[in-house]
Amino acid sequence: MRIGLAADNGNWHKGRLLAALRALGAEPVLFSLADVAIVTGQGEPLRVPGFAEALPDGVLLRTIAGGTFEATTLRLGVLHALVASGVTVWNSPVAIERSVDKAATSLLVARAGLPTPDTFVFSSREAAAELVAREARPGRPIVLKPLFGSQGEGLQLIERPEDLPSEDAVARVYYLQRYIPRADGLWRDYRVFVCEGRAIAGMIREGDGWITNVHAGGRPLPWAMPEAAAALAEAAAAAIGVDYTGIDLVEDGQGGYLVLEVNSMPAWSGLQKVTEVDIAGAVARGFLNAVRAARPPRLVPAAAPLLPRIAAQG
Repeated sequence: MRIGLAADNGNWHKGRLLAALRALGAEPVLFSLADVAIVTGQGEPLRVPGFAEALPDGVLLRTIAGGTFEATTLRLGVLHALVASGVTVWNSPVAIERSVDKAATSLLVARAGLPTPDTFVFSSREAAAELVAREARPGRPIVLKPLFGSQGEGLQLIERPEDLPSEDAVARVYYLQRYIPRADGLWRDYRVFVCEGRAIAGMIREGDGWITNVHAGGRPLPWAMPEAAAALAEAAAAAIGVDYTGIDLVEDGQGGYLVLEVNSMPAWSGLQKVTEVDIAGAVARGFLNAVRAARPPRLVPAAAPLLPRIAAQG
Protein backbone atom coordinates (compact mmCIF):
# COMPACT_ATOMS: atom_id res chain seq x y z
CA MET A 1 0.00 0.00 0.00
CA ARG A 2 1.09 3.54 -0.78
CA ILE A 3 0.25 5.48 2.37
CA GLY A 4 0.57 9.19 3.14
CA LEU A 5 0.44 10.87 6.55
CA ALA A 6 -0.50 14.54 6.37
CA ALA A 7 0.69 16.10 9.61
CA ASP A 8 1.84 19.71 9.60
CA ASN A 9 2.36 20.21 13.33
CA GLY A 10 2.20 18.38 16.62
CA ASN A 11 5.31 16.23 16.84
CA TRP A 12 3.90 14.03 19.62
CA HIS A 13 0.86 12.93 17.62
CA LYS A 14 2.88 12.69 14.40
CA GLY A 15 5.43 10.44 16.05
CA ARG A 16 2.79 8.19 17.58
CA LEU A 17 0.99 7.71 14.27
CA LEU A 18 4.21 7.06 12.35
CA ALA A 19 5.25 4.41 14.88
CA ALA A 20 1.79 2.80 14.87
CA LEU A 21 1.64 2.59 11.07
CA ARG A 22 5.14 1.12 10.88
CA ALA A 23 4.29 -1.43 13.56
CA LEU A 24 1.46 -2.60 11.31
CA GLY A 25 3.76 -3.04 8.30
CA ALA A 26 3.10 0.25 6.50
CA GLU A 27 5.78 2.78 5.62
CA PRO A 28 3.98 6.11 5.36
CA VAL A 29 5.19 9.11 3.39
CA LEU A 30 5.07 12.19 5.60
CA PHE A 31 3.91 15.31 3.74
CA SER A 32 2.07 18.60 4.16
CA LEU A 33 -1.07 19.55 2.29
CA ALA A 34 0.57 22.95 1.85
CA ASP A 35 3.10 21.30 -0.48
CA VAL A 36 0.56 19.61 -2.76
CA ALA A 37 0.40 21.25 -6.20
CA ILE A 38 -1.98 21.17 -9.16
CA VAL A 39 -0.29 21.08 -12.57
CA THR A 40 -2.36 20.46 -15.70
CA GLY A 41 -1.26 19.30 -19.15
CA GLN A 42 1.17 16.65 -17.90
CA GLY A 43 -0.86 13.62 -16.84
CA GLU A 44 -2.38 13.48 -13.36
CA PRO A 45 -2.84 17.13 -12.29
CA LEU A 46 -2.58 16.49 -8.55
CA ARG A 47 1.04 16.36 -7.40
CA VAL A 48 1.43 14.88 -3.91
CA PRO A 49 5.00 15.03 -2.49
CA GLY A 50 6.54 11.55 -2.25
CA PHE A 51 4.15 10.01 -4.79
CA ALA A 52 5.75 10.65 -8.18
CA GLU A 53 4.42 7.57 -9.97
CA ALA A 54 0.77 7.65 -8.92
CA LEU A 55 -1.54 8.95 -6.23
CA PRO A 56 -1.43 7.23 -2.82
CA ASP A 57 -3.85 4.48 -1.89
CA GLY A 58 -4.68 6.26 1.35
CA VAL A 59 -4.01 9.46 3.27
CA LEU A 60 -4.30 9.67 7.04
CA LEU A 61 -4.96 13.28 7.96
CA ARG A 62 -3.73 14.53 11.32
CA THR A 63 -3.78 18.29 10.70
CA ILE A 64 -4.37 20.78 7.91
CA ALA A 65 -1.70 23.45 7.54
CA GLY A 66 -2.95 26.82 8.76
CA GLY A 67 -3.28 29.80 6.49
CA THR A 68 -5.71 32.13 4.80
CA PHE A 69 -9.28 31.26 3.87
CA GLU A 70 -8.08 30.81 0.29
CA ALA A 71 -5.27 28.45 1.35
CA THR A 72 -7.63 26.38 3.48
CA THR A 73 -10.11 26.20 0.59
CA LEU A 74 -7.32 24.95 -1.71
CA ARG A 75 -6.26 22.25 0.78
CA LEU A 76 -9.82 21.03 1.25
CA GLY A 77 -10.14 20.99 -2.54
CA VAL A 78 -7.07 18.77 -2.70
CA LEU A 79 -8.68 16.34 -0.25
CA HIS A 80 -11.90 16.30 -2.29
CA ALA A 81 -9.85 15.60 -5.43
CA LEU A 82 -8.08 12.70 -3.70
CA VAL A 83 -11.40 11.17 -2.64
CA ALA A 84 -12.81 11.61 -6.16
CA SER A 85 -9.78 9.70 -7.48
CA GLY A 86 -10.51 6.73 -5.22
CA VAL A 87 -8.00 7.56 -2.48
CA THR A 88 -9.10 6.64 1.05
CA VAL A 89 -8.86 9.78 3.20
CA TRP A 90 -9.28 9.72 6.98
CA ASN A 91 -11.05 11.93 7.97
CA SER A 92 -12.82 12.75 4.74
CA PRO A 93 -13.06 16.39 3.63
CA VAL A 94 -16.84 16.26 4.01
CA ALA A 95 -16.51 15.15 7.63
CA ILE A 96 -13.90 17.86 8.29
CA GLU A 97 -16.13 20.56 6.82
CA ARG A 98 -19.08 19.39 8.91
CA SER A 99 -17.16 19.30 12.18
CA VAL A 100 -15.03 22.43 11.75
CA ASP A 101 -18.21 24.42 11.10
CA LYS A 102 -19.94 24.31 14.50
CA ALA A 103 -23.25 25.41 12.97
CA ALA A 104 -23.20 22.44 10.58
CA THR A 105 -22.33 20.12 13.46
CA SER A 106 -25.23 21.37 15.58
CA LEU A 107 -27.63 21.10 12.65
CA LEU A 108 -26.67 17.50 11.85
CA VAL A 109 -26.64 16.41 15.50
CA ALA A 110 -30.10 17.92 16.00
CA ARG A 111 -31.44 16.36 12.78
CA ALA A 112 -30.22 12.98 14.03
CA GLY A 113 -32.39 13.47 17.12
CA LEU A 114 -29.44 13.49 19.51
CA PRO A 115 -29.52 15.54 22.72
CA THR A 116 -27.47 18.75 22.57
CA PRO A 117 -27.67 22.13 24.33
CA ASP A 118 -30.07 24.60 22.74
CA THR A 119 -28.10 26.35 20.00
CA PHE A 120 -28.78 29.57 18.09
CA VAL A 121 -26.87 30.85 15.06
CA PHE A 122 -27.40 34.33 13.63
CA SER A 123 -25.66 36.60 11.16
CA SER A 124 -26.68 39.91 12.73
CA ARG A 125 -25.94 41.39 16.15
CA GLU A 126 -29.54 42.57 16.39
CA ALA A 127 -30.92 39.03 16.16
CA ALA A 128 -28.32 37.75 18.62
CA ALA A 129 -29.13 40.56 21.06
CA GLU A 130 -32.84 39.71 20.94
CA LEU A 131 -32.02 36.11 21.78
CA VAL A 132 -29.74 37.07 24.67
CA ALA A 133 -32.33 39.49 26.05
CA ARG A 134 -34.92 36.70 26.01
CA GLU A 135 -32.84 33.72 27.11
CA ALA A 136 -29.92 35.00 29.24
CA ARG A 137 -29.53 36.87 32.51
CA PRO A 138 -26.88 37.21 35.25
CA GLY A 139 -26.14 33.73 36.55
CA ARG A 140 -27.71 32.13 33.47
CA PRO A 141 -25.39 32.94 30.58
CA ILE A 142 -25.28 31.96 26.93
CA VAL A 143 -21.97 30.72 25.53
CA LEU A 144 -20.63 32.54 22.47
CA LYS A 145 -18.22 30.39 20.42
CA PRO A 146 -16.21 31.13 17.28
CA LEU A 147 -17.76 29.28 14.36
CA PHE A 148 -14.29 28.01 13.44
CA GLY A 149 -12.30 27.42 16.61
CA SER A 150 -10.84 24.73 18.84
CA GLN A 151 -9.11 24.02 22.14
CA GLY A 152 -11.35 26.39 24.07
CA GLU A 153 -10.05 29.54 22.39
CA GLY A 154 -12.34 32.53 21.94
CA LEU A 155 -15.20 31.32 24.18
CA GLN A 156 -17.22 33.96 26.00
CA LEU A 157 -20.08 33.93 28.51
CA ILE A 158 -22.83 36.36 27.52
CA GLU A 159 -25.36 37.53 30.16
CA ARG A 160 -26.63 40.77 28.60
CA PRO A 161 -27.11 42.00 25.02
CA GLU A 162 -24.41 44.63 25.54
CA ASP A 163 -21.91 41.84 26.24
CA LEU A 164 -22.07 40.79 22.59
CA PRO A 165 -19.08 41.80 20.46
CA SER A 166 -19.48 43.58 17.14
CA GLU A 167 -20.34 41.73 13.96
CA ASP A 168 -16.83 42.22 12.59
CA ALA A 169 -15.31 40.72 15.77
CA VAL A 170 -17.19 37.44 15.17
CA ALA A 171 -16.83 37.42 11.36
CA ARG A 172 -20.57 38.17 11.17
CA VAL A 173 -21.62 34.85 12.71
CA TYR A 174 -22.98 34.57 16.25
CA TYR A 175 -22.88 30.94 17.36
CA LEU A 176 -24.65 30.86 20.73
CA GLN A 177 -25.25 27.83 22.93
CA ARG A 178 -27.04 27.49 26.24
CA TYR A 179 -24.62 27.06 29.14
CA ILE A 180 -25.26 23.87 31.11
CA PRO A 181 -24.03 24.26 34.72
CA ARG A 182 -23.40 21.32 37.02
CA ALA A 183 -25.43 21.03 40.21
CA ASP A 184 -22.27 20.26 42.22
CA GLY A 185 -20.51 23.41 41.00
CA LEU A 186 -17.59 21.52 39.44
CA TRP A 187 -16.18 22.62 36.11
CA ARG A 188 -16.19 19.26 34.42
CA ASP A 189 -17.11 17.68 31.10
CA TYR A 190 -16.14 14.57 29.14
CA ARG A 191 -14.20 13.55 26.04
CA VAL A 192 -14.96 10.28 24.23
CA PHE A 193 -12.66 9.00 21.48
CA VAL A 194 -14.51 7.15 18.71
CA CYS A 195 -12.73 5.16 15.99
CA GLU A 196 -14.37 3.02 13.30
CA GLY A 197 -17.74 3.76 14.85
CA ARG A 198 -16.82 2.49 18.30
CA ALA A 199 -16.11 4.44 21.50
CA ILE A 200 -12.70 3.14 22.54
CA ALA A 201 -11.66 5.49 25.36
CA GLY A 202 -12.93 8.37 27.45
CA MET A 203 -11.85 10.81 30.12
CA ILE A 204 -13.13 13.44 32.49
CA ARG A 205 -11.86 16.97 31.82
CA GLU A 206 -11.80 19.12 34.93
CA GLY A 207 -10.72 22.74 35.14
CA ASP A 208 -10.28 25.61 37.56
CA GLY A 209 -12.70 27.58 35.41
CA TRP A 210 -15.58 26.86 33.07
CA ILE A 211 -13.26 26.15 30.08
CA THR A 212 -11.97 22.60 30.65
CA ASN A 213 -9.96 21.90 27.47
CA VAL A 214 -6.65 20.25 28.32
CA HIS A 215 -4.88 22.73 26.01
CA ALA A 216 -6.33 25.54 28.17
CA GLY A 217 -5.20 23.98 31.46
CA GLY A 218 -7.88 21.39 32.08
CA ARG A 219 -6.87 18.20 33.88
CA PRO A 220 -7.51 14.78 32.30
CA LEU A 221 -8.90 12.26 34.78
CA PRO A 222 -9.70 8.54 34.36
CA TRP A 223 -13.33 7.75 33.62
CA ALA A 224 -15.29 4.53 33.71
CA MET A 225 -17.29 5.51 30.63
CA PRO A 226 -21.01 4.64 31.02
CA GLU A 227 -22.69 2.77 28.20
CA ALA A 228 -25.07 5.70 27.59
CA ALA A 229 -22.16 8.10 27.04
CA ALA A 230 -20.41 5.67 24.67
CA ALA A 231 -23.61 5.11 22.68
CA LEU A 232 -24.28 8.85 22.36
CA ALA A 233 -20.72 9.54 21.21
CA GLU A 234 -20.94 6.78 18.60
CA ALA A 235 -24.24 8.17 17.31
CA ALA A 236 -22.78 11.69 17.08
CA ALA A 237 -19.78 10.39 15.12
CA ALA A 238 -22.15 8.62 12.72
CA ALA A 239 -24.26 11.77 12.29
CA ILE A 240 -21.21 13.76 11.15
CA GLY A 241 -19.58 10.88 9.25
CA VAL A 242 -16.18 10.98 10.97
CA ASP A 243 -13.89 7.94 10.91
CA TYR A 244 -12.06 8.90 14.09
CA THR A 245 -13.05 11.72 16.40
CA GLY A 246 -13.14 13.23 19.85
CA ILE A 247 -16.70 13.86 21.06
CA ASP A 248 -17.23 16.39 23.85
CA LEU A 249 -20.14 15.66 26.20
CA VAL A 250 -21.70 17.35 29.24
CA GLU A 251 -24.17 15.96 31.74
CA ASP A 252 -27.74 17.12 31.27
CA GLY A 253 -28.56 17.17 35.00
CA GLN A 254 -31.04 14.32 34.65
CA GLY A 255 -28.68 11.36 34.41
CA GLY A 256 -27.97 11.68 30.71
CA TYR A 257 -25.55 13.48 28.41
CA LEU A 258 -25.58 16.19 25.75
CA VAL A 259 -23.32 16.48 22.70
CA LEU A 260 -21.22 19.65 22.77
CA GLU A 261 -18.80 19.23 19.86
CA VAL A 262 -17.48 16.74 17.33
CA ASN A 263 -13.78 17.09 16.49
CA SER A 264 -12.41 15.72 13.21
CA MET A 265 -8.75 16.40 14.06
CA PRO A 266 -8.72 15.54 17.75
CA ALA A 267 -5.71 15.66 20.03
CA TRP A 268 -5.36 12.79 22.48
CA SER A 269 -2.17 13.35 24.46
CA GLY A 270 -4.20 14.13 27.59
CA LEU A 271 -6.51 11.19 27.08
CA GLN A 272 -3.58 8.82 26.51
CA LYS A 273 -2.30 9.67 30.01
CA VAL A 274 -5.42 8.23 31.64
CA THR A 275 -6.26 5.25 29.43
CA GLU A 276 -4.47 2.00 28.60
CA VAL A 277 -5.93 1.96 25.09
CA ASP A 278 -3.31 2.59 22.40
CA ILE A 279 -5.19 5.35 20.60
CA ALA A 280 -2.66 5.89 17.81
CA GLY A 281 -2.62 2.14 17.23
CA ALA A 282 -6.40 2.05 16.94
CA VAL A 283 -6.43 4.94 14.45
CA ALA A 284 -3.66 3.39 12.34
CA ARG A 285 -5.33 -0.03 12.34
CA GLY A 286 -8.73 1.39 11.39
CA PHE A 287 -7.24 3.51 8.63
CA LEU A 288 -5.31 0.61 7.10
CA ASN A 289 -8.43 -1.58 7.30
CA ALA A 290 -10.33 1.08 5.34
CA VAL A 291 -7.58 1.34 2.70
CA ARG A 292 -7.50 -2.43 2.23
CA ALA A 293 -11.29 -2.61 1.97
CA ALA A 294 -11.32 0.08 -0.72
CA ARG A 295 -8.56 -1.43 -2.89
CA PRO A 296 -9.79 -3.61 -5.79
CA PRO A 297 -9.05 -7.31 -5.32
CA ARG A 298 -6.03 -8.67 -7.15
CA LEU A 299 -7.11 -11.06 -9.92
CA VAL A 300 -5.37 -14.44 -10.12
CA PRO A 301 -5.18 -15.76 -13.74
CA ALA A 302 -6.55 -19.23 -14.38
CA ALA A 303 -4.09 -22.01 -15.24
CA ALA A 304 -5.74 -22.55 -18.64
CA PRO A 305 -8.90 -21.36 -20.40
CA LEU A 306 -11.82 -23.51 -19.28
CA LEU A 307 -14.15 -23.25 -22.32
CA PRO A 308 -11.64 -24.63 -24.92
CA ARG A 309 -10.99 -27.62 -22.71
CA ILE A 310 -14.73 -28.33 -22.42
CA ALA A 311 -15.09 -28.02 -26.21
CA ALA A 312 -12.18 -30.40 -26.78
CA GLN A 313 -13.79 -33.01 -24.52
CA GLY A 314 -17.02 -32.77 -26.53
